[in-house]
Amino acid sequence: MDAFFAAIEQRERPELRGRPVVVGGLSARGVVSTASYEARRFGIHSAMPMLEARSRCPHATFLPGRMQLYRRESERVFQIFRRFSPVVEGLSLDEAFLDLAGCERLLGPVEEIARLLRHDVYATTGLCVSVGIAPVKLVAKIASDHAKPDGVRIVREHEIAAFLGPLSVRRIWGLGPGACERLESVGIRTVGELRQRSEAELRTHIGARAARALELARGRDPRRVDAERLRKSYGEECTFTADRCVDDGLRAVVTAQARAVARRLRRDGKRARLLTLKLKLAERVARGRYRMLTRSRTFVRATDDGLTLAEAALALLVRANPSAPVRLVGVSAQRLEEATAGSRELFPEPESARRDQLNRTVDEIRSRFGEGSLRSGAEPAECPSAGADADRRARGKRT
Repeated sequence: MDAFFAAIEQRERPELRGRPVVVGGLSARGVVSTASYEARRFGIHSAMPMLEARSRCPHATFLPGRMQLYRRESERVFQIFRRFSPVVEGLSLDEAFLDLAGCERLLGPVEEIARLLRHDVYATTGLCVSVGIAPVKLVAKIASDHAKPDGVRIVREHEIAAFLGPLSVRRIWGLGPGACERLESVGIRTVGELRQRSEAELRTHIGARAARALELARGRDPRRVDAERLRKSYGEECTFTADRCVDDGLRAVVTAQARAVARRLRRDGKRARLLTLKLKLAERVARGRYRMLTRSRTFVRATDDGLTLAEAALALLVRANPSAPVRLVGVSAQRLEEATAGSRELFPEPESARRDQLNRTVDEIRSRFGEGSLRSGAEPAECPSAGADADRRARGKRT
């Protein structure tokens, strides 16, 4: 999708169309989530500090993210994707791989499929999608980037070598910034230069990643589109405008984050066996880097209960005992299981059954009347993790 969050905001507010729009954390420590193409002309991009974005384009419209709205639009877009292929692998809210093998007999050549898909997405949602088509996933992904905004780029089998050759080695999946810097230091700056080297030589620079990088540089990517790709974790995190101590509302933030994670687990029919608390301290360990603390708790039984997760998160906060004020706090749930009948206790304790029923009732009320319609007495009326002075980011990592 093209500038997904910003495009949705421009659709919802027609007066913003054609104007630079930046979506992200609005605090002094916030970062850009998405910038419209009008804003990108000023050099603004995702993950840029919001302060820098404001200095580059002071007249832009800066908006906080609305994740519920973006998720809802994402679901509509993915429904359209599934009309064109039964095999859809979601990478994020706004990006997916579609396996078109066999679809040409039903829908016509790939050029026509791309045209129909883009038409249907725009007709249904008013949003633009760019399409990259290629025999392998890496090339299709890069081709979609080249097609932006609102275009199509098709790379045939015989065109792959010429297409990849002039690109930076940083486009090869699995090579981090450090590995790329080592390659560039010995004169390997492009994909074409990479594939001219032997695996043995590359191993001296990037170790075990050499074989895989060389295969990708040659346009060989054996991975299939995986429609069964599952979510790996659910998490909430926020960066504070001003550093916070444990006694300065930090417990309330952790509680709210744990409950928000629990609601998202229940919404998707998941339960978690592992809970992790992450803290970034106002204590520098290197230039531009701050000390990080992580603490985890494993549950005997997987859970989607907000109170259980909140109590565990608070216990982890006590265990972490941060030695400096906190810049960022996050709570995430991993080791997911389906919340099927088989995963529940055969004879649940009365308190557990009562809490399950309460959670379902609260979820129904919030679904009908909005997130702010009901809250727990343990949650403050204004919690930073729900907005206020924090940069709130809802994350959904996938394997």
